[in-house]
Amino acid sequence: MDKERRPPVIAIVAGEESGDNLGADLAEALNARLPVAPSYIGVGGARLTALGLKSFFDMSDVSVMGLTAVLQRLPLIVKRVYQTVDGIVAANPDILIIIDSPDFTHNVANRVRKRAPHIPIVGYVSPSVWAWRPGRARKMSRYVDDLLALLPFEPAIHKKLGGPPTHYVGHPLSENIGDLRPAAGERPPVDGQRKTLLVLPGSRTSEISRLLDPFGETVAKVSEAVPDLELVLPAVPHLEDKIRTGVASWTVQPSIIAGPEEKQAAFRRAHAALAASGTVSLELALAGVPMVVAYKVDWFFRRLKDLNRIFKFASVDSFVLPNIILGEKAIPEFLDDEANPDALSAALAPLLADTPDRQRQIDAFTRLGEAMCLADGASQRGAAADVVIKRMASGRN
Repeated sequence: MDKERRPPVIAIVAGEESGDNLGADLAEALNARLPVAPSYIGVGGARLTALGLKSFFDMSDVSVMGLTAVLQRLPLIVKRVYQTVDGIVAANPDILIIIDSPDFTHNVANRVRKRAPHIPIVGYVSPSVWAWRPGRARKMSRYVDDLLALLPFEPAIHKKLGGPPTHYVGHPLSENIGDLRPAAGERPPVDGQRKTLLVLPGSRTSEISRLLDPFGETVAKVSEAVPDLELVLPAVPHLEDKIRTGVASWTVQPSIIAGPEEKQAAFRRAHAALAASGTVSLELALAGVPMVVAYKVDWFFRRLKDLNRIFKFASVDSFVLPNIILGEKAIPEFLDDEANPDALSAALAPLLADTPDRQRQIDAFTRLGEAMCLADGASQRGAAADVVIKRMASGRN
């Protein structure tokens, strides 16, 4: 059967669980929109394979975080890059979609473009060119035909930097915003007696190791100013035991929960949060939970941070996503030595009362929601699928 008459073949390459989730949501939207169900090949995890993707290998082979882990597994990762390229070129798909994990997926895309230049390529999730190594944008334009951005300011950034055509398709968190925002009466008034504070020390072992102790000292100080304080700590399941061990010495004990439903319920009733930097700050903001954000980097990135003061190769002065999107320091953020219990507790305590500090964040979250919403209430996955289908129809023209 020739290519014009066979069902579409779509290659999807993801490198970690978040990419697998994005890819699965996109595949579901494509299945609903295309007149003939496509077949999927590439690299994916549990959700994509459940939808029928034939993965060239187990995605865990390339799901590594941190410089040391990458170096230890580098020979296998290089082997998997070439295996993925060979598989895609042999399958000759109608389109290739690469999702996040740029050190892996962009290496694949660049090589596919050289060996099979007729295959259109869509990138899903922009690398943070606005914060780090902006020259990547222009390089991407050589092998990415369309880029699907999760943040509203990214299309303008790529246009300025000479990147590929970039389309804001919304953030996946916006799809689940109803699960995060409280129903009437679900979040008790902040001027009531009982206050709920979320503690979110991160989703990686390294983050938790660096933040649990200062977070424990911080909540102890806050509890002195806010006596009737309930602490809730949503833990990622694979780190729950480590977290329980780490908080055993805290003077104020948190209630540790695990699982998405419990986490969403906690977000809906929380009055404030102390959080590690990451996507969770955007999740909290969309849920309307005022917060203080902290982060401590390892020795390697501390040295980079020191060098950046001289050479200025990082181009943003914030590490908190809502602040970057809004273009203002709406959320207090503390990095490294600044992330100490005295500073964190001083910024956090006012958020647990009806104060101007609290109201300023709530007002900023309203602006954030407006900036991130798609026109006409379009769905995030649907917007992404529409760009992919249009590119499939036009090819590389």
